[in-house]
Amino acid sequence: MPAIRKSADLRNKYGEISTFCHKYREPIFITKNGQGDLAVMSIEAYEELASRYKLYDAIHLGLDQIKNGEIIPGPKMMKKIKKYAGK
Repeated sequence: MPAIRKSADLRNKYGEISTFCHKYREPIFITKNGQGDLAVMSIEAYEELASRYKLYDAIHLGLDQIKNGEIIPGPKMMKKIKKYAGK
């Protein structure tokens, strides 16, 4: 079940929100006038999520290259993946 808080809680209960995000590594959904408005998460959780998207993009790039007959030797592709992933 997602954690949902009112927008006023960002101002009035920031410490609680921060503690939750760091402890559970999950976002908190913020509502404004009863409607979903924002998702708040720790920087660590965000960086982990962003890293996954970079990896998925690299995998999809490789799958597209295979589909299009653009075969790249393994060692060369690993260099591209590492460069793309920022390592």
